[in-house]
Order: sequence, then C-alpha cells, then structure tokens
Amino acid sequence: MSSLPEREAAVLWPTYVRPQVEFVRGQGVRLWDTRGREYLDFLGGIAVVAAGHAHPKVVEAVSAQLGTLGHTSNLYFTGPQVELAERLVGHVGGDAKVFLSNSGAEANEAAIKVARRWGRANRGEQATGIVATLGGFHGRTLATLAATGKPEMHAPFQPLPPGFSHVPFGDAEAMAAAIGPDTAAVLVEPIQGEAGIRVPPPGYLQALRELTRQAGVLLIVDEIQSGMGRTGRFFAHQHAEIRPDVVTMAKALGSGYPIGATIARTEVADAMQRGDHGTTFGGNPVACTAALATLDVIEPLLGGHVDKVSTRLADGLGELRGRLTGRSTWAPPSADDLGEGLPGAEVRGAGLWFALDLGPEAPADARQAALAALGRGLVVNPVTATALRLAPPLVVTEDEIDEGLARLGAALEEAGLCR
Repeated sequence: MSSLPEREAAVLWPTYVRPQVEFVRGQGVRLWDTRGREYLDFLGGIAVVAAGHAHPKVVEAVSAQLGTLGHTSNLYFTGPQVELAERLVGHVGGDAKVFLSNSGAEANEAAIKVARRWGRANRGEQATGIVATLGGFHGRTLATLAATGKPEMHAPFQPLPPGFSHVPFGDAEAMAAAIGPDTAAVLVEPIQGEAGIRVPPPGYLQALRELTRQAGVLLIVDEIQSGMGRTGRFFAHQHAEIRPDVVTMAKALGSGYPIGATIARTEVADAMQRGDHGTTFGGNPVACTAALATLDVIEPLLGGHVDKVSTRLADGLGELRGRLTGRSTWAPPSADDLGEGLPGAEVRGAGLWFALDLGPEAPADARQAALAALGRGLVVNPVTATALRLAPPLVVTEDEIDEGLARLGAALEEAGLCR
C-alpha cells in the first residue's frame, strides 16, 4: 500500500512541504504520531491551539452544539453568534460591531471592504487606498495578498487588485509620507508574525494611531496571529494602550475550528449596508460555540500565567542564544544582554510568541534546526530561513517550558548550532 505522502502527492495540490510525520492525537501541549511517539507542540498549529489540544471545555461545548444545531446560514438568528460578538466587543472597549467569517484572510478582506466603504463616505470617492508595511502578512486571497508586503509572493498572481502600497515596518515617518487624499486606511500587524516575529520600536503603534487620527484615515490592526492572549494581553496593541478603528482576528479564536472576526468601531461598521458583505458559514453556531469555550479557557490565563511562563521561555531562549556557535569564546549571558552568540542572532517576541533567530552566518539554517527539533520530539517552525518560531499553547506549564528548551538545546547541538 502506498504511504500517506505518496497518496497525498497524487490527490492534493503541491502547495505544502511537510516533514515525514503524521500526527494522530493531541492533548494539552503534546502530540502523538502514528508510531505512538510523543512530541511537545511549541507551534500550536501556528498560534492556533492556544487552549491546548482537545481541551475538555472546548470538546464538550462543540460536541453539544453540533448535536443540537450545526448550521442555519446567516438568514436567521442564532444565539452563539450574538453572544460571541458581545464578548469580543467587550475586549475592544465597547462601541463596536463585529462581522464573523471563517478565516484570517476573510477577516482582513472584510476590513478592506469596510475601509473602502467608509473612505468613500467620509473622504471622497478617491479614498480607497490601503497603506500596509513591507514584511507584513495579511492573507492569500487576491486582495489580502496585495496587502501583504512580500513582493516575491505577488509575482505568480499578477495582476493583483490596485490600491495597495507599502512602507518599511517600524518607520512612522514613512507611513506619514505615504498617507494622502486617496488613502482610506493604514493596515499593520502590531508584531509581524510571518516576517519572523518582528517587534516594532517603542512608540510605533502610538505614532500610527496619532498620525491616522490627524489624517482622518482608519487604523486597521491585524491581530490574527498576535491576538487571543498570545502576547500576554488579549490584543497585542493593548500593550501600546491604543484603540484601533478596526481589529481583525482568527487563528486561536476557535481552537482550530475555522472562524474569523472583524471588529470595527460602530461608526465605521455602520458604513456597510445590507447586502454589502456576507458569508454562508461564517459565525455558524458550532464555530461561535468553539470560540466562546476558547475564551473561557484563555481569559483566566491572562491574569498572570502567560507572563510567568513567558519569562521562563524568554530567559531560556536567551541562554540558548548565548550558546550559539560562531564565536571563539563564549560566556553565560548577562542580565543586560541575551547572550554573546553568533553575530546577528537574536531573540524576538513577547508573551508566548518568540523567534530564535540563528543569524545570517549560522552553520545550518532554520529548516535544518526545526527538523532536528522534530527528531527530538519538539515541534517548532522555521518561519524564515534563519528564524525558528515558537508559539506553544497558552496552557503550557513552566515544567513543559523547561522540557521544551532542553529538547531545543539538544537539537541545536545536533545541528551544529549550539555548544
């Protein structure tokens, strides 16, 4: 009988490159493959499984809802949809309305559409432009791909929808210069995820909020990967104590059940009219119930747990950075520095969302390091050629953090990256 990879190659589009492992079960922070081997999941389905695999509250809620009512379409009222919207409005501070969809890309599509509707109504017919950032990632539909600041991803799919421009991430002056009469909104990640967990300089988000307010354009913050407590606050932009006009989210919202949300200030949301947007599956009772149960799990963890385990993870990654090979001498990292490792190597991130960047001159790339980690029973991701992404479930314990760091250190040694 053919192997699963052979069967996949015969029937699925060749859009993914996967290591030779098939996961069949998950519980909490752990996964098991077909051979019964156990792994620590420090990727969480790309920051999706924040509540952990098969959390009892989520399983029970989804099972009960699916056994009662699975789908009606958005032609009729359902209670879980309204209850979820109320919970999300509470997290942005009230005075907002929600559109529920199926994914992060769809959430950003809705944000782009509402921005253009609002721009035309408030700034004139020409105000449809979206200014985004280089390195930003907002999805793979044609519009969200156009918003994504990765030109190498654009080439195969030209022509892309017009009206999108890009400036360097972290450069508020460049953003200010890019905003003009044809601009409807600025679209930005508070921390860039797919670019390698890139954290902006202090004051950047506050500067964007002020300049968009002065220019009279919308500020859209893409919290698809950074939201749901990933950075220690419910939304990453809350560290900067700002309020965007539109927030998008997905990934961890449904614990793996497809759901996205676009949350706009009421005045912005009301620019949309009946029939302007819609979805068949978005906000269905099962997806909303999964999200409500996930919120029940995640919200209590933001009272100190995420901060505690984040410190443990950051300290451990800092020590590993200090052990990266490439220098003739090595000393333990000091309190003022994350380590004297390979030039260019660094640790970036917040909460339970970090990148260990091996640096441009590392003797092995991030893909080799991730494969070595997988061999040691640790799931991490080579988010760029040089950076490993870590995004464990928020329910992870300090002991599990230590166990994961030990496995990662052994993998880096095996790959010749760490002494």
